[in-house]
Amino acid sequence: MKFTYNWLKDFLDLKISAAELAEKLTMAGLEVTSLEERAGDFIFEVEITSNRPDWLSVIGIAREVAAITNSKLRTQGTKSKLKVQNKSQAFKINIEDKKDCPLYTLKIIQGVNVGPSPDWLKNRLELIGCRSVNNIVDITNYVLFETGEPLHAFDLDKLAPGAISVRRAKKDEKLTTIDAAQRVLNQEILVIADGQKALAAAGIMGGKGSEVSYATKNILLEAAIFHPVVIRRARQMLGLQTDSSYRFERGIDAETVRSASLRATQLITELSGGKCVSAIESGSAKISKKTVSFDMQRMNKFLGSKIPAVKIKNILSHLGFQIRSKSQYVLTAVVPPWRADVSLEVDLIEEVSRIFGYEHIPSSLPEVKPQVNINTPRDLVVLIKNTLVSLGLNEVITYSLIDRDWLKDFNLSVVQPVEVQNPLSKEQEILRPSIVPSLARVVAFNLNRKQNYLNIFEVSKVFCAGKPDPNEDLVLGIALCGEKAMLLNQGMVREELNLLHLKGIIESVLKGLGISGYSFNLGSGHTIILEKDNQQLGTLGQLPPRVLGNLDIKNKEVVAAEINLKKIFPLVNLHKKFISLPTYPGITRDISLLLKNGIKIEDVLCAIRKQAEPLLKEAAVVDFYKGKQIPSGHKGLTISCLYRSDTRTLTEEEVNPLHAAILAVLQEKFNAQLR
Repeated sequence: MKFTYNWLKDFLDLKISAAELAEKLTMAGLEVTSLEERAGDFIFEVEITSNRPDWLSVIGIAREVAAITNSKLRTQGTKSKLKVQNKSQAFKINIEDKKDCPLYTLKIIQGVNVGPSPDWLKNRLELIGCRSVNNIVDITNYVLFETGEPLHAFDLDKLAPGAISVRRAKKDEKLTTIDAAQRVLNQEILVIADGQKALAAAGIMGGKGSEVSYATKNILLEAAIFHPVVIRRARQMLGLQTDSSYRFERGIDAETVRSASLRATQLITELSGGKCVSAIESGSAKISKKTVSFDMQRMNKFLGSKIPAVKIKNILSHLGFQIRSKSQYVLTAVVPPWRADVSLEVDLIEEVSRIFGYEHIPSSLPEVKPQVNINTPRDLVVLIKNTLVSLGLNEVITYSLIDRDWLKDFNLSVVQPVEVQNPLSKEQEILRPSIVPSLARVVAFNLNRKQNYLNIFEVSKVFCAGKPDPNEDLVLGIALCGEKAMLLNQGMVREELNLLHLKGIIESVLKGLGISGYSFNLGSGHTIILEKDNQQLGTLGQLPPRVLGNLDIKNKEVVAAEINLKKIFPLVNLHKKFISLPTYPGITRDISLLLKNGIKIEDVLCAIRKQAEPLLKEAAVVDFYKGKQIPSGHKGLTISCLYRSDTRTLTEEEVNPLHAAILAVLQEKFNAQLR
């Protein structure tokens, strides 16, 4: 879209330079792609987005400039100046389908003198790249660029009398357009026709046979609305792209049609000496008044700005919105007919923000208010599942009914199960008191089908007999088997899944739930007990050989866990406290030692932390080893200690005594041997 600086000045008083205006338009979303000075004027070329057909006119651009510069927009006042004699005419308008053409207007102007355009009109068109033809054609082009409404002037004396029809073309109907090319039409193309022939491809290009020439004395001026999709299809079929079709494809509103027709008629009567003797309109295109509620407080909160209410109202009024106050902070905006793109409050927020200036809206980080909405058992189950899936585990679903004999191999025969009175089969005798037997069968099923790496979980209920009603608990079951492949620098490394992997998964789940202070303690056989405050929360361990034998699992180790979620949920703490990153560097010291097998590692870590507070920030086991160099009944550990101060950089003289005190406590309390 091209326009000139002086053309804009017809509609408002500009007090800024062309270069400043180009910058302001670009910042407001109307990108100026080029600015050229020529013949004492400045030519702007702007990039128009498809949702803003109102910008395809000088008036539309002027409206934006008025809002940006806080200037008053002037109108041409065509309604008060134009006089229509309303002589009786035989012409009628026949619209075949109102969907194709919601509104069609024509004006008959008699006694025109067709000739060259005045210099001001010719120069203004030529500056934006439009060739001057004659005063009548130039006026229709001029009004097209000024208002955005395409118009067409027919030589009235070349039309068959009676009526103008807006219809679909007949099959293989021919039309010679004003570019002298004969075009074969079809029933998808909309045409303007008289009683004998097609006169123009509607909304695209007029016909050669009815064009205005220097011999023309009477004209019929057309202004209409055509369906955008119909015009687009016809334009594609004909291989034509015109300024008219470009605008009709994007939509025209009824108010623009009527005002543009009046404006063109006024110019024709002034510049050609003609008289408008008839004005006819057909169609029911009504100007709709759409309203949008707008909360100014919500807008400022949304943008992080403090735009005053007066400024907001002023911006929207300049853009053509009629503003009504609904309450102190809430407005109702009546949307102008040329703004079909506005229908929601967020659209008005965008209008205010771009005219106010994105560069004037302060840049700041969003205010973060950590808020956890997970507060029901169902939400917690979803959180647990998401954690497990993120660790690479796969969820399975198994039956709650199992056979009684299957419990013996899992040391569950002492549990009083809930029996089914009329089981359908032996495999469905009881409700399972544990989820592990079901997961074990899933592992065996998949191993039998050459799936050699299994990491599965299930969240379901288990049951045991009780009075007066059976007890049911929600539990989490996990089972691991096979080798985990990892790609490291030295190549592909395979590591068999074991209890340490299972323990790490459970710790990740508990960490995600905000549970701390728990411990893993040895139980009977191959079992490890998960405890907190002397309450058993779950068990984990290896499946015994007899279970593996019954499942025909050979040369494989299967580890499984069952966690009682009914006991876990009361311990959940999802209130997170965020702390800033450390300002000062830390000092890391490692301790390698030997401990007897019966000593709990958690007790060792607690003693270390207690001894070196508050400078000791972290103490964690980084290595665990056994081998020929480790005496029988002992285990080797490497514990990493991180020292850091929040107020200064620590020195060796401060850390050495603390570290020495830790070593002394380990030797005295746990009889640890340093390595």
